[in-house]
Amino acid sequence: MNLEEYFERIGFHDPLYKPDLATLKVIHKKHIMTIPFENLSVHCGEKITMDLQAIFNKIVRSNRGGWCLENNFLFSWVLNKMGYDRTILASRVFNCVIDDFFPMASHLINKVVIDGKAYIADVSFGVSCQLREPIELISGKDQSQATAVFCLSDKEGLWVLEKTGRKPKVLNPDFANSNLLAKKQTTPIYCFYLVPRERDHFLAACHRLQTDPASLFTNKSICSLQTATGFRALIGWTYSEITFKPEEDVDVYDMKNIPDDELEQILREKFNVKLVNKLQPINKKAFYTL
Repeated sequence: MNLEEYFERIGFHDPLYKPDLATLKVIHKKHIMTIPFENLSVHCGEKITMDLQAIFNKIVRSNRGGWCLENNFLFSWVLNKMGYDRTILASRVFNCVIDDFFPMASHLINKVVIDGKAYIADVSFGVSCQLREPIELISGKDQSQATAVFCLSDKEGLWVLEKTGRKPKVLNPDFANSNLLAKKQTTPIYCFYLVPRERDHFLAACHRLQTDPASLFTNKSICSLQTATGFRALIGWTYSEITFKPEEDVDVYDMKNIPDDELEQILREKFNVKLVNKLQPINKKAFYTL
């Protein structure tokens, strides 16, 4: 594994980079616009592991994406090799069905300290909850990005990340009531404590998320990628192109269903993903919104 291969993968070409905030913002944004958030391995008969070499081979050398335990774990290695002061944290994702955070801390994120200020870097949540760049670890401050307005709140040591997005403007009337559309513009995303974690902390979560019949990731095949003007997503057979329109306070959703024989083409052309094994798409009823 080497940084040069990763830099080539995300299109970062600055041999004189410094481990500062400006560089962090650049590589964070390039990562999310090059490497998809996806769980397709679960539906291709492939096992997802927390082995860093396997993750590097998959994402960097095989032009795949991954979920947070892969993307953010790889990003943590990148940050460390680049000279950043980074710490892995574990977060619990919010579930609007139970109106609470999941009990299992399954979402891996990174805290980065630069010039005495702490930031949260998360390159793998996907869709409209994706941070375009790191956000400062400060309580009660609205931090506006292209995706949404994000805000962290310190609740006696438990940090909560919340987002306020825009209303969806759905072009295809067949999807006007799709359960992939968020019903609320303001919602929590995840919560976390500032307790340093290592790889082994996530091993049980990694196994459970890809094997538990109740897991979101066994019930839906997901692939999403940020773009210059919004993001793309393929959930089961539903392909969506979302365009941010902040000047109109809406996001435009162009949604359609894709037949089985066109899924591989969509993955290649829209996400730059070419699968080795055949995808078995799935979109069972489970908590997930774009």
